Amino acid sequence: MKRFAKLFNTIDQSTKTNVKVAALASYFKDASDEDRLWTIALFSGRRPKRAVTTTKLREWAADRSAIPLWLFEESYSIVGDLAETIALVLPQNTTQTDQSLSDWIAALRAVYAQDEDARKAFVLDAWDQLGGAERFIFNKLITGGFRVGVSQKLMTRALSRATDKPEAELAHRLMGNWHPDDTTWHALVEADDASADASRPYPFYLAYGLEDTPQDLGDPADWRAEWKWDGIRGQLILRDAQYFVWSRGEELMTDRFPELARALDYLPGGTVLDGELLVWPSDQSTPSSFNALQARIGRKTVPKKLLAEAPVILHAYDLLEWQGRDLRDTPFATRRDLLEKACADLPADAPIRLSPQLDFETWDDLAALRADARNAQAEGVMLKRSQSPYLAGRKKGDWWKWKLDPLTIDAVMIYAQSGSGRRANLFTDFTFAVWNGNDLVPFTKAYSGLTDAEFRQITAWVRKNTLERFGPVRKVTPHHVFEIAFEGIQRSTRHKSGVALRFPRMLRWRQDKPLQEANTLADLEEILRIYG
Repeated sequence: MKRFAKLFNTIDQSTKTNVKVAALASYFKDASDEDRLWTIALFSGRRPKRAVTTTKLREWAADRSAIPLWLFEESYSIVGDLAETIALVLPQNTTQTDQSLSDWIAALRAVYAQDEDARKAFVLDAWDQLGGAERFIFNKLITGGFRVGVSQKLMTRALSRATDKPEAELAHRLMGNWHPDDTTWHALVEADDASADASRPYPFYLAYGLEDTPQDLGDPADWRAEWKWDGIRGQLILRDAQYFVWSRGEELMTDRFPELARALDYLPGGTVLDGELLVWPSDQSTPSSFNALQARIGRKTVPKKLLAEAPVILHAYDLLEWQGRDLRDTPFATRRDLLEKACADLPADAPIRLSPQLDFETWDDLAALRADARNAQAEGVMLKRSQSPYLAGRKKGDWWKWKLDPLTIDAVMIYAQSGSGRRANLFTDFTFAVWNGNDLVPFTKAYSGLTDAEFRQITAWVRKNTLERFGPVRKVTPHHVFEIAFEGIQRSTRHKSGVALRFPRMLRWRQDKPLQEANTLADLEEILRIYG
């Protein structure tokens, strides 16, 4: 655990990629196979289940620290992180331990089946043995909340340095539905047949955002364009007479989209499609809004009624594997030609559709098409260089997303709440309202978009202008106007305003605008009428 804690501190305290890669590579060279495997698992979101409720941990920590629970809770509200609060208030550890990371995880998992007294004894004993970063990590593991900022790209770069294997191969090995319970370090990283799992997806190729016009990209004839759809990016895998659906976030979603099983009737085994999961009823010329897809996202099983109301298709825009052959190194234009041939004979009711390409000769032509994206239920356009291979992760140069400018509305801040982590001492989470006659009606929350300096400034104001407190939330004097940006809007019966926004964030603090000039509920309704 000491070695893992040292690695964690190095990664957590540095913003330099080279420092993080060097620390990980050194760790992967020297740690045991079990610890190396669990380190990859933890850094890729495969955490142990919560062994103890956070309520019990707070009670036990307050008791062991000989402080009243209310004082612990006040400390927690200031620190903003439960694991860190516990590590800070507990007395110094009285003993030392040499147990490894994998030993502690095994002990944590063994305590699941024990009663509360045994769990409490285990936790108190662990706190007595562990100090500093080790205690903090233990607290994170036991609450099931361990997270650290290690991207797949950084992980594969470090593993490549430690094992001399190509990064692209390692990225593919780490994809899929693996867990330390059902694999080993050798099978996952070293064995020749690590990619034999029929369900294993390919690492997704991610585009950079185009902040300006595409004029600097060169000759338009070298590029292909298509809509940037507002759905869920996914891979549909057809292998061994089975189908698998993976999200970009490496979540296996097969059971949520049973209609995609029919793809096995139309396409051969050894096919992997990259595309967008969209709700698209057969009687509509464009897909439904993302709001319709949300009803499917959180369902592990899908009733017949929902299947009929919100049928999902894969809008395919790339072909990564065909008849068992990996096509990622071939140019996009070649992959696209093969994809069009594969989809040429699909019937109208097939769960797969070919995502159309946009015809343009000049960048101005494409700009005109992009301006109409919302009418196609799209967020903008994608640009892909014709000769580009399908790479892993976010690479700059060959793939770009040229999104529409966001929709905006000016709103009044009426509630404020503290942030978490490094922003636990700042008010960063705000509720906004618009005018409805003489009343302010809340309609959205936002917590991103301001600088640290602006958050500090608004925090000082909130502390002086609090009207009421509701736990961690403060009602404040209506005074400040913010420009709120968002990607979409839809009707919602769960909100008092009757609308819900997609990806709301603070675009700017309108200190130049008086309270009375904020937008109205009627303005929101008009945006809903046009873009909803």
